[in-house]
Amino acid sequence: MTTALITGSTAGIGAAFARRLAADGHDLVLVARDTGRLREQATELHDRHGVEVEVLSADLAEDTGIETVTERLADRRRPVDLLVNNAGFGNKGRYLDVAMSDELRMLKVHCEAVLRLTSAAAEAMRERGRGGVVNVASVAAFVPRGTYGASKAWVVQFTQGAAKDLAGTGVRLMALCPGFVRTEFHERAGMGTDNIPGWMWLDADKLVAAALTDLARGRTVSVPDPRYKALMGVVKLTPRGLLGGVTSRTGRKFGPQ
Repeated sequence: MTTALITGSTAGIGAAFARRLAADGHDLVLVARDTGRLREQATELHDRHGVEVEVLSADLAEDTGIETVTERLADRRRPVDLLVNNAGFGNKGRYLDVAMSDELRMLKVHCEAVLRLTSAAAEAMRERGRGGVVNVASVAAFVPRGTYGASKAWVVQFTQGAAKDLAGTGVRLMALCPGFVRTEFHERAGMGTDNIPGWMWLDADKLVAAALTDLARGRTVSVPDPRYKALMGVVKLTPRGLLGGVTSRTGRKFGPQ
């Protein structure tokens, strides 16, 4: 039986990964801040799919939380075969309107935690000669818009570079870059969604299915929907200055968690 560890597992894309992986027969380690929600989720998935589910309460914006998860990933007696780095959030407001403490907290979760957790998992996986890591980024990584997009661009670049360095070891790494997904993300950040066209919304369960297919195919970057693949093609051809103006008008956040 293989084991998957998912951060930010209690809602949105993380919860969709948990549902799909449990249905596929994987044991789970679920990581989030809310212990009560974690236990409820663990009980539901265990009862429905008969898999073993472990819970870890951890805030990845704190060193102690990151250390708790890295220690679990480094435990050779209880190997983790798939890591899904999904935890994340956005800040409402433009650059310089957001408190520096909030910006640094976001970077801690999106960059430092992803680096440390990926490294702990990949080292153990390399020793076994197999394993996978999915780092949830965003299509925001490809547009010049604020510190959120910059942090997700780091996730994409880091994942691609690490995947290249680990080629041939049996360890696969992939950056998942979704667009808008109906989750709790925007509500928690206090961001309105009325101006987002209906066609831009993605289904979390379908997104996860496409992501796992891309991981199995060995892709290092996954944009899991034809609509967003086409949109990213347009982005590549659009001058950066013009693109920055467009994203400024459509809002700071361009992607879910």
